[in-house]
Formats: sequence, C-alpha cells, structure tokens
Amino acid sequence: MMAGHRPRVWLSDLYSAQAKHPADEWQVCLAHQLRDCQYAIDAGDRTFAPAMKVLLLRAMAMDKRRSTLAASSLKTYRYDLERRLEACLMIATDNADGQRLKKRYRQVGQHLFVFLTHEGVAATNNGSERALRPSVIYRKVTNGFRSSWGAQLFAAVRTVVNTGQRLGLTAYEAIKRALSPVESFLDLGLGLKLESG
Repeated sequence: MMAGHRPRVWLSDLYSAQAKHPADEWQVCLAHQLRDCQYAIDAGDRTFAPAMKVLLLRAMAMDKRRSTLAASSLKTYRYDLERRLEACLMIATDNADGQRLKKRYRQVGQHLFVFLTHEGVAATNNGSERALRPSVIYRKVTNGFRSSWGAQLFAAVRTVVNTGQRLGLTAYEAIKRALSPVESFLDLGLGLKLESG
C-alpha cells in the first residue's frame, strides 16, 4: 500500500500489524492510551491507571507547547516523562485492567514520548482519524458503494482533497492541480500512480 515508503516515525495505536511497520521509530497514540487508562479507572483501578492518566495528560500538554520550546528543553522533558513512567511502573495494583496496562507500558514505554524529540510527529493520530471521518460518514449515509470503481473514485478524490487541505489548498485547487500536467501533480506531494487509458 505504501509502495516501499519507509517513514522516519510511524504514529499509530497498538494495532499489532502497525507495531511491526519497518519505521526507524514508533510513536504510540497517546489519545488511545488515555482512553484505555480511563477504562481501567472505570473498571476499578485506583492506583496505576490514575497515575498513568496524569502522566499522559502531562505529555499531551507538552505537545501543545512544543512549538515554543527549544530542542534541549524538549529532550529534558522527554527524559523527565520517561523517569516519571518508571516511577509509575513501580506502583502496585491488584486490578486486572491496571495490571494489563502496566504490562503494556513495560513493553512499549520507550515509544510513548518519541514525539518530543522528533519534529513534525504528533502525540496522537487524531488528525489521521479525522481525515477518515468524511469517508465513514459518506459510507453510512449512502449505505456503501454499489460498484468497486465508485469506491475507488471516491477514495482517490478524498486523497487529493485531504492532501490539499494539509498543504493549505481548497478542494478545488487541489483537484485542479491533480488534474494538471504530471509535474504539478507530483508537486502536490501525492504518491499515486498514473494509469494510462
């Protein structure tokens, strides 16, 4: 699907197929982890999950301030968060959901705060999920596609429009550039293959 592209940092939730993606680094989506911590708290964990929730909220607050901080400060903050994570992992819990989370963070803890030392990497994959939302709504409203070519056309148009939005273009401008000669199309940053015929 990615045509051999290897990103520097792969940002995703903990879906196992994505965890094995051959990127240099992997950032775990903190929004998904926050949700799982809240689930464990609601299930009765009163020790580990609340401490992890506070830590994740602290990290997400740093993500919002990241553009105002120097690279050296961001490294210091990452080190501080990793130290606090180690302290959290020392907290005892007898709740099954808390124990499951603790086991998870022992395995993927080094991937929680990668965003602080890699410019352009977000702490959550919410942006990607928001980009999928129009397609999901369209599928629900229309009760799906009646042909495979219709689904492929819709996916191609959404790809062009979403990429254009990320580059600050209107939907019209993005489609116009995509339909322009190949040079303009490639300038848009799309990795789509042009098919003849």
